[in-house]
Amino acid sequence: MSALSAGETAPEIALSSTNGKELSLAEALKKGPVLAAFFKVSCPTCQFAMPFLERLHETYGGANFSLLGISQDGAEPTSEFCAEYGLKFPTMIDDNGYPASNQYGITNVPTLFLIAPDGKIQNSSVGFSKADLEAIAAAAASATGKLPAPLFKAGEVVPATKSG
Repeated sequence: MSALSAGETAPEIALSSTNGKELSLAEALKKGPVLAAFFKVSCPTCQFAMPFLERLHETYGGANFSLLGISQDGAEPTSEFCAEYGLKFPTMIDDNGYPASNQYGITNVPTLFLIAPDGKIQNSSVGFSKADLEAIAAAAASATGKLPAPLFKAGEVVPATKSG
C-alpha cells in the first residue's frame, strides 16, 4: 500500500494532542485547507523538514490555513522533539498501532498531505521535496490571501529532495 494520492478523500483524523486535548481534521478543515504532516522523532529527514514546516505555520497558519503534525511517537518524546525544533503547530499522537498513518497508507516519513476544505487531498508528498513545499506554501498563501513569502532563505543549503 502506498500513501494516498492527490484527488482522493482524506480519512478523518481525531487523535489526542501532545497536551492530551483531542484534535480533529474535520474541525481544522472548517477554517480552510490543512497540511497534515506525518513524522517520527527519530527520522533524520523529518528533523531536517520540521523547521521549514514551522515557517509555513508561522507565515500562513491561523484563520484560513492550519498545519497539523501527526507524530508516530508517544506524547513525551513528541513534546521534547517539538521543543527542540521550536515547533508551535498543533501535534497529534498516532503511536498505538498507528491508526491514522495506516488509513493514509504511510510507508515513509515525513509524508505530507495538503487537504482542501472539502476533504480532498490536493497534494501528497513523501520525504522532503523542496518543490512540493514551495507548492504547498503557494496554496497556503492563496488560501490566506497573503502575498507568497519565500520559504527558503538566501544562503540556506536546501537539497531538491531528501528521501524519508
